[in-house]
Amino acid sequence: MKNANPVLALALLAVWAALVGCGRGNSGETAPPVPKGAAEFFPIGVGGRTARLQLAVRLPEMQRGLMERRDLGPDDGMIFVYERPQRLSFWMRNTPTPLDIGFFRADGTLAEIYPLHPFDETPVASRAEDLQFAVEVKQGWFREHGVRPGAKLELDALRAALRARGFDPRRHGL
Repeated sequence: MKNANPVLALALLAVWAALVGCGRGNSGETAPPVPKGAAEFFPIGVGGRTARLQLAVRLPEMQRGLMERRDLGPDDGMIFVYERPQRLSFWMRNTPTPLDIGFFRADGTLAEIYPLHPFDETPVASRAEDLQFAVEVKQGWFREHGVRPGAKLELDALRAALRARGFDPRRHGL
């Protein structure tokens, strides 16, 4: 490379340095994992049974819920995670799949279960005012799995799922 262009040589050196810099550093540390998206399913125990739940944490995710979904598997659903206990109310706008909703207290105890009917915009409100989580699954799931009020939500799995999505579980009472 006796007659190599010095500008080209510098450009190649810069590209090489950038590529080396994208790998592991000398300390052996790797970049933090990229948070998983809202479409990701997480295995979370509900009353001793495992459901595959998507997390609805941000307001747009909660507002969208399971609208227009026809592709839920037999153990698939969504968990709505609130920052503080409150009274909850849901409807089925643009939702073609019949669902059940379970309302859970902050300690993970299932308090109430209600059926939700396709496209029904009548609000289904909780009686209790101290609820922090809601789980929507295909209609009949709670009954078929023997999950009744008093059953527990696996909070450790929920914490791990929140972390995987990039959220601080403490912000959601966990």
